[in-house]
Amino acid sequence: MASLTTYADEALIALDTLASRAAGIVSPNIRLGVTGLSRAGKTVFISSLVHNLIHGGRLPLFEAQKTGRIARAFLEEQPDDAVPRFQYEEHIDALVKERRWPESTRAISELRLTIAYESASAWGRMFSRGQLSVDIVDYPGEWLLDLPLLGKNYAAFCRESRELATLPVRADLAADWLAAANAVDPNADADEMTAKALADRFAAYLRACKEDSRALSTLPPGRLLMPGDLDGSPALTFAPLPQEKTGRTRPGSLYAMMERRFEAYKTHVVKPFFREHITRLDRQIVLVDALQALNAGPAALADLERALTDILSCFRPGRGNLVTDLLTRRIDRILVAATKADHLHHENHDRLQAIVRRLADRAVARARLTGAEIDAVAMAALRATREGTVRQGREDLPVIIGTPLAGETIGKETFDGESETAVFPGDLPDDIGPLFDAAADTTPVEALRFVRFRPPRLERSADGLSLVLPHIRLDRALQFLLGDRLA
Repeated sequence: MASLTTYADEALIALDTLASRAAGIVSPNIRLGVTGLSRAGKTVFISSLVHNLIHGGRLPLFEAQKTGRIARAFLEEQPDDAVPRFQYEEHIDALVKERRWPESTRAISELRLTIAYESASAWGRMFSRGQLSVDIVDYPGEWLLDLPLLGKNYAAFCRESRELATLPVRADLAADWLAAANAVDPNADADEMTAKALADRFAAYLRACKEDSRALSTLPPGRLLMPGDLDGSPALTFAPLPQEKTGRTRPGSLYAMMERRFEAYKTHVVKPFFREHITRLDRQIVLVDALQALNAGPAALADLERALTDILSCFRPGRGNLVTDLLTRRIDRILVAATKADHLHHENHDRLQAIVRRLADRAVARARLTGAEIDAVAMAALRATREGTVRQGREDLPVIIGTPLAGETIGKETFDGESETAVFPGDLPDDIGPLFDAAADTTPVEALRFVRFRPPRLERSADGLSLVLPHIRLDRALQFLLGDRLA
């Protein structure tokens, strides 16, 4: 990504890193990026991570917690005053008191969690303060998918958008935008209403691609889907023109307007996000809703792999040395996590993990990542179900039990959001190879039935206190992301 920044950008990054390293001598800290595409569970992951550490949750695979070396964990004031705070308390209230899922991540936010611990070694106890601040940075994965745009011009953006739009899984959704774009003359005079109409149709096409029936992931520019305070600005009022560009661009033309706004989007939206946030990360977790892609079919799975490749290619991975680390941060550990493992019986967790590992391995190879440790896991940051068996004829079926969200359906039954039910979700295939084979059958995994559940009703201890949020393999994720820094 160095080629996507200017010398001035690199100088600012180096100054920021040097200042951060100096502060870290007195107060050691680590910046953990949390991202994933919409509905992958970023907000729930952060809330559960913080809640389990503060309240001493069951984390048997998290070595520092297991051995009793963590004295306490507590929230502190975050270091970046210009970044919104992650509203941890509101999200916990939503999960525990109201039993509803919190709102999805729509902008960047931050939270500082400080862990007081005892080093496992006598040497470490002698020279370490025994305190680590974890700055958790939450940001939408859709924004991350914009970073590859920094290395492209408008013509390349138009060409790639057209190629994606003609794929069978997208063609019908893109028809309205393509028809409108093909009807205009790129060399005609620039017109604000034409630009707005094309931008609206292009954004509508991207939104349709996100729907559950398609579950597509590669949808840049991400801010067209999450405009925030930029809604209606010229930097977001542009769209690709599918016609091949011929000859020189006429000043004052529609093409020139779109090209200028595309460059403004990179300059004022994408580049500051990269420089101010991505280049400051030390560790990264990428949350993936692989189950949704599996249910939508191989085309959605292939698109998820494409998006994951683009995401991983945006990081600055690797390990530096004593000199380079003073001026440049590198992400030395990346965890790719398949979420919602609680939607499957535990007999299928290994298969889900194999699927996300296959996705990660192929994406890593294509993104040419070197030096960073990469791992994959199937997890549920908040376990909304429990397991059981039901008798069907002479067969015992493994089921998951929980409270489906109001409006969820199985067959002809529609749930009210209050009643518990047992669901047999089906099994993932033993052989995952055909799922990634372009020549394989292109139908979804029909045996699977995913129902969205409400957060669980927390059990209470003997003294009446609510227990911490239950999870699946959150402790393994914590050990990979933070374990070495608490050794």
